Amino acid sequence: MTTIVADTSVIINGNLAQQLESGSIRNSDLIIPQAVFDELQSQASNHKQQGFVGLEQIEKLHKLSEDSGVKILLKGSHPDINDIKFASSGRIDALIIDIAKQNDAILYTSDKVQHLVAKAEDVQTVFLKPKVVFEKLEFLKFFDSTTMSIHLKENQFPLAKRGKPGEFLLTQISDELLTRDYLKIISSQILSATSISDSSNVEISKTGASVIQHDDYRIAITYPPFSESYEITIVHPTVQLSLDDYSISESLMQRLTDRAEGIVISGAPGSGKSTLASGLANFYHQQGKIVKTFESPRDLQVNSGITQYSKLDGSFDNTADILLLVRPDYTIFDEVRRKEDFTTFSDLRLTGVGMVGVIHANSPLDAIQRFIGKIELGIIPNVLDTVVFVNNGDIEKVYDLELKVKVPTGMTESDLARPVIEIRNFENNDLEHEIYTFGEENVIVPVQQRDEKVGIEKLAEDKIKDYFQRYDSNAQVDILSNNRVKVSVHEDCIASIIGRGGSNIDEIEKLLKVHIDVVAKDSEELSLTSNDLPFSFSESKTTLLLTVNREFTSLHADIFLNGKFFTSVRIGKKGQIKIPKRSDIGRNLLNQTSSQNDIQLYLKDF
Repeated sequence: MTTIVADTSVIINGNLAQQLESGSIRNSDLIIPQAVFDELQSQASNHKQQGFVGLEQIEKLHKLSEDSGVKILLKGSHPDINDIKFASSGRIDALIIDIAKQNDAILYTSDKVQHLVAKAEDVQTVFLKPKVVFEKLEFLKFFDSTTMSIHLKENQFPLAKRGKPGEFLLTQISDELLTRDYLKIISSQILSATSISDSSNVEISKTGASVIQHDDYRIAITYPPFSESYEITIVHPTVQLSLDDYSISESLMQRLTDRAEGIVISGAPGSGKSTLASGLANFYHQQGKIVKTFESPRDLQVNSGITQYSKLDGSFDNTADILLLVRPDYTIFDEVRRKEDFTTFSDLRLTGVGMVGVIHANSPLDAIQRFIGKIELGIIPNVLDTVVFVNNGDIEKVYDLELKVKVPTGMTESDLARPVIEIRNFENNDLEHEIYTFGEENVIVPVQQRDEKVGIEKLAEDKIKDYFQRYDSNAQVDILSNNRVKVSVHEDCIASIIGRGGSNIDEIEKLLKVHIDVVAKDSEELSLTSNDLPFSFSESKTTLLLTVNREFTSLHADIFLNGKFFTSVRIGKKGQIKIPKRSDIGRNLLNQTSSQNDIQLYLKDF
């Protein structure tokens, strides 16, 4: 009669039970080491799913043994505290091999390392690699091509979010209430798959909760005592987008390509942040850059040439030590959430690694605020240079950060000058917020933009403009405070206004009784060519759509409103230019046009 010893792996994955069911094992003594039984009992006592699955499998073996002539025996001593403490180092596995030696038995295992160790110790061993067909996993029946996630909870109807980021609907997908036993079957299948599939990993395993990444499915399993009932949530990406699928202006594309190395992608849950991060990672990879990711769980949809890192010994700080040795050009950090994550992100950025962080936030300003207090205020612009806000699956707003020493907007005395972080709208360069220290507090102050000046301020502006139009007929005047103005003139006129040694500007300031900053005016001449593009205009609930011939896909075009330059855009797939209505560009386009005839589209001449 053959004597068999089973280890923990071959019991949990159910492969040993399959051997008895198929008749491959008959008329044998099946030894379950006491160390295996105690290990499963300990896991179940700590509410770990593997323990429950293993004990249920042992119960199943007892039932199957009655018809197969197999006698199940429990042998060996109980493991001591040190055996349990060093179980991850192979102490329990060593006790199992000792049982096989003592009983001159064949060791059945699904653990490759255990199999090799047994062979090295001249112990007969059979390696059983489970064959689980992916399509047979029970949870897959709840998914279709539009399903973003499913939500399975004990004694509730199964629910699914279907649609796309920003436009999904929570729907009931079955009229049958879910039972705990059914949910345990689903979780057992998933855990079995992790032991035999190279694309499945247990990312988190805690008392009452497990997170598993199976192919591109992110699975969270919770049960008492962590949650009041059994629940399984499975998230699956429905789309994989490239940067061409987003409404990205030429200037932003140039920024992402050449300059942006401290990027933060912010947005609410389900808005499409990770999808954009995946597209950006693939974009940099295609540009010939070395790209790595920080993820826990590792669920970004990236090219196979991009290495995905998780936490090393439970910390991204340890992962960063390894990252610096492999010299990446860009690192995608999904998600930056804990205080140590912000510290790791900033440390890597200051070492010269290009960083792209993903942060949960309801606005781009909230994403910046989350860095305040976690890193020094003065280095924030060195860590963040581009903040992208994603909403409804598209880019809605982009902020640019820059550190300057100046008098904060709204203050007038020059001795109040201090380091100020300017937060500007990237598309139109409007100053929207300032960050600086006020007293002992770091504050974010909105900068009010006034489109129309009235009363005394308007009269003062007109008087100053009349004076400087002697030098430049198109001089522009901005009143910064009660005693400070900025005058924008053509560059050729600046020398005449300043005078030798600044004598002329001093006289002007005494005459007008204000401090004057003279700057060169940006001169964007309207130079239209014959490259005008015919297009069709349409709109959906959230998007403005300009469609041109498909042959112009991936090229750049300029949009003009009533003959004046408005913005530059990149033509996406199928010749479509998508502009979110809630973005600054979309709002300005709607406000400044009354019909399609007000819009002209010109192909840029490279």
